[in-house]
Amino acid sequence: MKRSRQTLRPSQRSHSLSFEAIGTGWQLDTVEPIEPALAAAIADRIEDFDRTWSRFRADSLVSRISKTPGVWEFPPDAPALFDTYRRLYAATDGAMSPLVGQALDNLGYDRTYSLRSSGSAFAVPAWDDAIGWDGHALTTVLPVSIDVGAAGKGYLVDIVSDMLAAAGHEDFVVDGSGDIRRVGPTPIRVALEHPLDAAKAIGVANVGAAICSSATNRRTWGDGLHHVIDATTGLPTRAVIATWAMADTALEADGLATALFFVDAELLAAEFSFSYVRMFANGTVEFSPNLDGELFT
Repeated sequence: MKRSRQTLRPSQRSHSLSFEAIGTGWQLDTVEPIEPALAAAIADRIEDFDRTWSRFRADSLVSRISKTPGVWEFPPDAPALFDTYRRLYAATDGAMSPLVGQALDNLGYDRTYSLRSSGSAFAVPAWDDAIGWDGHALTTVLPVSIDVGAAGKGYLVDIVSDMLAAAGHEDFVVDGSGDIRRVGPTPIRVALEHPLDAAKAIGVANVGAAICSSATNRRTWGDGLHHVIDATTGLPTRAVIATWAMADTALEADGLATALFFVDAELLAAEFSFSYVRMFANGTVEFSPNLDGELFT
């Protein structure tokens, strides 16, 4: 799904479970070992999530939705994700949308990873013109390609975190390839990877809940193409090249990290509570006054 990776500083969590899922690397750092039954349950839960939301799987729900309009029942995890997208869609004046799947396909970021652009921008439909969400089912009036990559991995990090907490773990870090959720008595220090030089950091954030990031230097191809799509144009963004957002949940942090490519933080702050850092294409860095950390630039 994204990302500009952050790296964790050394900690006292002595047990680590690493695995590949949804096309990327995961690491769960815990004080107590994760029992095999819980590890299996986490793997099954991630598979269920992927079977619903992945546009890269022919057997997923969203792949079926992309072929024909209708009324589609979603699992119980859907309301939080759709509701967060709707809030971000409104806050960005339609620039951040879950309906950008076809635009990504046209640019070459498709199921086969062809990375060959069709040469034309796709007109992403407006939310209210294409879909209706009643809290349980999605009604589509035309085939739509849903892509929740801008917030879905963060949400899955929250889901895995909740499973660990429910099993009695009280001090842990879930790292879904740079989308991070911290649960425990003390914050962790997270390095903010420089988007133009992975060997460097532009700063460090103290994270007591969640941090997520996005950058346009990851998954790039062709003539300046990348995965952060402005739904109002159907084309990749240009002005911002990297973002980091810290919030109470990884779902919100992940969504906000993408939204910060499209609008100023003040517009998002009317709806969300968060802190952030973002870097522009000209090399300047902007950060929130409430940032808990330090910057080196």
